[in-house]
Amino acid sequence: MQSHTAAPSRQPGAAVLFMCGMNSIRSPMAEAIARHYLPQVYVASAGVRRGDRDPFVDIVLDEVGLSLGRHQPHLLDDLEDDYFDLIVTLAPEAHHAALDFTRSWAADVIYWPTPDPTATTGSREQILTAYREVRDHLTRLIRDRLAVKSPASE
Repeated sequence: MQSHTAAPSRQPGAAVLFMCGMNSIRSPMAEAIARHYLPQVYVASAGVRRGDRDPFVDIVLDEVGLSLGRHQPHLLDDLEDDYFDLIVTLAPEAHHAALDFTRSWAADVIYWPTPDPTATTGSREQILTAYREVRDHLTRLIRDRLAVKSPASE
């Protein structure tokens, strides 16, 4: 099993699942970002509990040319494919659920602590700033830890 901080090397055809509390903010945001940076990898997201789509996610993804498309929050049980090579958890409750879920099969589980931007109060702009910080945090992690670097980019 991989370390909880190291990223496994990505292989074409690999499958990655991002998990958070309600599949409303962090995990769907990570899914959209990962689809952009990991085009040859099957990417999905799920939550531990059912949530509602968050319009602030659409705004901050649109700012960088990304979209959730028709994504609606869903649970792990709702996924069509339930085998993943890597599960990236973004919240403590998701991490515990993923460890329980993977007891019977070989999948790597890593935890990337990611703040919940809904805890931010203040003006609309202050709230959007919190969402942008989560987006940028996830983008850095995906690019630095999961994306394959070509020899030309090194």
